[in-house]
Amino acid sequence: MNTPLRIAVITASVREGRGGPIFGSWMAEQAEAYGGLEVDLVDLVDHEIPLSLPAESPKAAGADYPRPEGQSDLTVALEAADGFVIVTPEYNHSYPASLKSALDWHFTQWQAKPVALVSYGGDSGGRHAALHLENVLTELHAHPVQARLAFPRYWERLDEDGRPNDPESAVYAKAMLAQLSWWGEVLKAARGETPYPG
Repeated sequence: MNTPLRIAVITASVREGRGGPIFGSWMAEQAEAYGGLEVDLVDLVDHEIPLSLPAESPKAAGADYPRPEGQSDLTVALEAADGFVIVTPEYNHSYPASLKSALDWHFTQWQAKPVALVSYGGDSGGRHAALHLENVLTELHAHPVQARLAFPRYWERLDEDGRPNDPESAVYAKAMLAQLSWWGEVLKAARGETPYPG
């Protein structure tokens, strides 16, 4: 029996009144319903992620990188994951500083793993943030999948319980999870056979 892929669904925003937990929880439900995935919901607001970084990079320091004690659970979750779904808003055509810090505090944890992007915001639905984020993920040797999910004017797309009410969103989520699962299986097998050379 195959071991399920472990997917971390990351809620990126730590802003007061944020919409991230709505879409993070919804996306975790979609992933569980998809099947074959073990889902870990990671909310960055629960972790210590300072803006100030050590002088040496995590790439150079490797396992000896000095991370804050309050970040250890986040590091373990990223290390254990076979792939990621990042749920991000758009702030000024980009993504939140909390997410950039979480990315910068880690390196090998992202390598050779697929990432699906879910964005939300105003008229653009956070698409500028997703495009910007894709460049950073590529530099970290992660693999952003082609399918994405965006929620423009997201506050108009929630039901009375505060959940996404557009049935097409679930269809797009399923297509995105199919790509994430495919790449997740391929890259997990490759990492198991040969250490990543990055």
